[in-house]
Amino acid sequence: MVLVTVWKLKEKAYSVIIREQLRKVTGKKWSFGSVYNPLSRLEKRGFLDSYTTDPVSERGGRSKRVYRVTPKGQEALTQLWSIQASLWEAAPELKR
Repeated sequence: MVLVTVWKLKEKAYSVIIREQLRKVTGKKWSFGSVYNPLSRLEKRGFLDSYTTDPVSERGGRSKRVYRVTPKGQEALTQLWSIQASLWEAAPELKR
């Protein structure tokens, strides 16, 4: 979910916004650790990279660490989409 969220947010993908988006989509509270840990692991595995912005006044002069999906991450998302599509096609219809 974190990788897809970074992909969706594009240049706005920094931890606070990622966390807010995940809360909005899932309806569940996300701790900072539940966002930072996957971001760190995804970056170590080469699915994400990050950079720090220039200091911004809205953050008291601190920089933001912005994440972006790498080509390896894009490939993983494509594979995930394909696998999920196949699984859903083979699944019986859900009753609501």
